[in-house]
Amino acid sequence: MVNGSVAWLVTVVGCLVGIAGVGVAVVTRDRRRRPERPGPLRGGDVDDARRLKPGDVVEIRRVSYPIRGSVHLIEGAWSWAEHLLDTADGDKRWLSVEVDRDLELVLWAAEPSATVAPGAPTIDYAGRRYAWEESGQARYSATGSVGLEPRGTVRYHDYRARDGARLAFEAYGESGWEVARGERLHRSEVTVHPQGDPEKVD
Repeated sequence: MVNGSVAWLVTVVGCLVGIAGVGVAVVTRDRRRRPERPGPLRGGDVDDARRLKPGDVVEIRRVSYPIRGSVHLIEGAWSWAEHLLDTADGDKRWLSVEVDRDLELVLWAAEPSATVAPGAPTIDYAGRRYAWEESGQARYSATGSVGLEPRGTVRYHDYRARDGARLAFEAYGESGWEVARGERLHRSEVTVHPQGDPEKVD
C-alpha cells in the first residue's frame, strides 16, 4: 500500500510538472509571437532624428520638407533641436526634436500676426486656452539658413492646451517675442531621409 501510494504520488507530481512545462512553453511561444514594437520612425530611428541637419529631408504626413537650417539648444543638462523646414507655401514651420525618456517630435507653425505675450498663467488664443508649462533661457548654436547669429541665447515660454496643442514664445538675443503654435507628431507620421539617401523624396 505504501509503495502504491508513493507510485501514485510520483505519477501525479510528474503530470503536474509536465503540464507546467507545457504551460511555460506556450507562454514562451506566445511572447515570441507578440508583434515587436514599431520603430521610432518609419525609415529611420531615434538617432536619425537626433542627427538631422541642413540638407536632410523630413517627410511629415507624406509631405516632404528639406531642412534649411538647424538650431541646437542647451539648458543645463537638457538639450533639444529645432529644424527650419523649407515649405512650398513660404510659411515658417519648424520641427523640434527632443529625446528624454522618449522621442518627442513637434511641428510648429509661426504666428507672425499674434498679439499675445507670455507671462500669464493661461493664454486664450485662436479658440484654445493654453496653460503655462515651463520657461527659461538656453544657449544655442545655429547652422544653415535660419536668420540667426551662429551662437547666442534664447528666452522661451511654453504653454499647452488640454488637447495637447502647444503655444510657444521665443526671443533670440535682444529681439522681440516670436509666437508659434505646435502639435505633437506620432512617430509613424515622420520619415527621416538623411542627406545622400537614395530614397529621398523631392
